[in-house]
Amino acid sequence: MIEDITFTTQLKDPVAIAELMMSHPALPMLGCEHAFITAGALLAALRNSPYAKVTKQDIREVFDRTAKQAVGGYCGLTGVCGIAPAVGACFSVFLGSRCGSDTEQKITMDAVIKVSQGIADLTGPSCCKAYVRSALAAAVTIFAERFGIMLPVSKVSIVCEDSRRHPHGCREEKCPYYHKPSRDIFTDAINMSATVCHS
Repeated sequence: MIEDITFTTQLKDPVAIAELMMSHPALPMLGCEHAFITAGALLAALRNSPYAKVTKQDIREVFDRTAKQAVGGYCGLTGVCGIAPAVGACFSVFLGSRCGSDTEQKITMDAVIKVSQGIADLTGPSCCKAYVRSALAAAVTIFAERFGIMLPVSKVSIVCEDSRRHPHGCREEKCPYYHKPSRDIFTDAINMSATVCHS
């Protein structure tokens, strides 16, 4: 499903592409599939933009690299969420970075650091869906600042609908994507304590 959407979507907004992927009913709440979602959404948006040439071979290379480091449970065992190297692979392939390259390797590492910091800021407990959103926000900013590649991202706030599915307990109000339950002000008014004046 992730590959199919990555290779066929005409959307240009990486966040919209990721949200489409994450809405698939077969996708688990947590898991390394989210690393491939992040990479696929970012690369599909770049491919559909007028600024970058991204080939099917590039996408497959990024997925191959991601598979080597996005391993289930290693976010807790090594402190490295697979989404960070997935974004690193995107930058590396985009720039032609390799061991020993100069600016290309530095930009790639800087991108991974920014993504990792965004993920760390949302941890406790972990949430792959929040990490996808944070990582894409960081990557979009870097592409804009470093290369002038402006990927169109909707200004509408993302509201997560998956909090009840979280096996470790959603962070709720601590998460910027949390869907706060709506309050019924009329029911609240009925249950409000009243002050009685005895004068």
